[in-house]
Amino acid sequence: MGEPQFVGALLNGILGCAAIIDPAGRYIYANREYLAFVETSAVDLVGSTVSAVLGDAIHNAYQAVMRSLRVGETIHREGWTDYGRLGRRYVEQTITAYRLGHEPVSGYIALSRDLTDLQLKRQELVERIEAQNAADAYHAVIVNNALDAIVVIDETGVVVDFNPAAVSIFGYSRDDAMGRQIAELIIPPALRSAHDRGMSAYMSSGISRILGRRHELEALRATGEQIPVELTITEVKFGAKRLFAAHLRDLSAVRQAQAKIERQREELHQKDKLAALGSLLAGVAHELNNPLSIVIGQAMMLRERLVDAPMADDLAQRSVKIEIAANRCARIVRSFLDMARQRKRERKAVLIHDIVAAGLELLSYNLKSSGVVVETDLPPDLPPLWIDGDQIHQVIINLVVNAYQSLEEKTDGERRIRIAAELRPETRQMALHISDNGAGIPPGIRSRVFDPYFTTKQHGTGIGLAVSRGLILSHDGTLDIDPTPSLGGAGFILLLPVGTAENSPVINTPLTIEPAHNKADRCILIIDDEIEIAELLAEIVQKLGFRAILAHSGAAAKIRLEPTDHSIDAILCDIRMPDGDGPAFFDWLSQARPGLTDHIGFITGDTLGPAAGRFLARSGCPVIEKPFTPDDIQRILASLIKARMPA
Repeated sequence: MGEPQFVGALLNGILGCAAIIDPAGRYIYANREYLAFVETSAVDLVGSTVSAVLGDAIHNAYQAVMRSLRVGETIHREGWTDYGRLGRRYVEQTITAYRLGHEPVSGYIALSRDLTDLQLKRQELVERIEAQNAADAYHAVIVNNALDAIVVIDETGVVVDFNPAAVSIFGYSRDDAMGRQIAELIIPPALRSAHDRGMSAYMSSGISRILGRRHELEALRATGEQIPVELTITEVKFGAKRLFAAHLRDLSAVRQAQAKIERQREELHQKDKLAALGSLLAGVAHELNNPLSIVIGQAMMLRERLVDAPMADDLAQRSVKIEIAANRCARIVRSFLDMARQRKRERKAVLIHDIVAAGLELLSYNLKSSGVVVETDLPPDLPPLWIDGDQIHQVIINLVVNAYQSLEEKTDGERRIRIAAELRPETRQMALHISDNGAGIPPGIRSRVFDPYFTTKQHGTGIGLAVSRGLILSHDGTLDIDPTPSLGGAGFILLLPVGTAENSPVINTPLTIEPAHNKADRCILIIDDEIEIAELLAEIVQKLGFRAILAHSGAAAKIRLEPTDHSIDAILCDIRMPDGDGPAFFDWLSQARPGLTDHIGFITGDTLGPAAGRFLARSGCPVIEKPFTPDDIQRILASLIKARMPA
């Protein structure tokens, strides 16, 4: 084989393009790969210039390279080159100068590989990788900053992703969660078997009632606490591999907000009920206090008339019983009114014995009818409490009522309530224990019994214990569940401050009417639409030595004041009357007889209404509530006519 044949065989056998070019830029030889690359034949190529085959730009580039090469030197270049009609190609190329004989340079051997397709694929791969990296980064930003927990599991239930929100909600670190079974992490034990069945059924049948739907259920935190969550599961496929992304939203705050809204709605409902109750109590008080005034007053007057009368002892005792029963009814009405008024606290030194006795007396019928035995342990040497007696009376009634109502469910054995007090000198407080032998308070609701509007009773309002605790706290005391109730059932303990010498109440000397000459000539104007009440007042006034003038409305009273042949020393006026009520009469009096405005007092069966309260505050007039006693009338008259009595 000659040298040209050897060179041709050698160059045809290499992987790539090969060409030999003389110093003038004409082709001497090209292998098959090169001929295919330039899309021509050997006959057309050999002898042609590079400029004619590949264009002037490539020719000039070759000439610049070849002129710089010496024999035996090789230049390597790689990159994109515009090959004219052949287009832009990515070529890796070496050019080597050679010499034959004594010529300085006989020619140049150009070896090249067309890497265009490979480079395009490489660029495409790089772009895909960059796009994937960008997508992964974007995904990571979304997942890592998502407010909802995102937990991804594989087909076997193993956790493969656990975002920061999941860490925050469920309490596991990412490292702790990754690689563990989802069931043992966040699925409560009671739901795990259902989860396993559902996963197995879907993997075998492809049918699921869970995927792509919103569900509300319970999830498990690392602490063992169960929380409500909203769950959506999406399937993600990677070829034959399947992943499941669970988006979970903690509903605890939503549920709390809903509960708060519901409580507020219930509070508004209860306030409406209380407002309605207040209006009802106002009407009931007025309707009850008028006849009660008559019963009490007439019983007292009857008892006085029976003094020294033949066979009067039995009748006098009966009148006393009538008076006692009527006073008890009056106290019940006052208790309801005091609760509805929520009046300002008025502290004074009060004995706990008196408050407990008054409360038990008020509830005596209910306790007896329910078969409840009440035992008390109140040492006689207990000091007085520095409290508002009426408010603490209300608290004790609430607690005793709760106790006997719970005992109504007790079907066996004796029903008992125990009230015991003890002094705690170190804190200057008295502890009052109220307990029963019922079923007690279930542990699950102990923390909620003082919440407003929380109740376990079918028709309860849920405000009794909340109001009671508020009243005790306003007295610088406490009201809590007794951890060791003496009778074993439910128990409460009150801590209240005891009285001191500095804050003991001042005993006021009751006002009395001073003796006066020709008192019978002095007149008291009585205004009341209830004839029996007006006549009773007139009788009491006359017993005090005054002359009474009656009027049954404000309009009638104006007529009584027209004559000038007598003076009016004081006026006793009802507030609520038809044909001219008390406020309207007072306003008329301020214009027509202003001198009498300092000598008018009001008698009412109800001061609960806001209009009556505003009027009494505006006028500054004294007031007594029905039912009244002769002593009440004597005191108010003493205050009204004192300025007019002669010295």
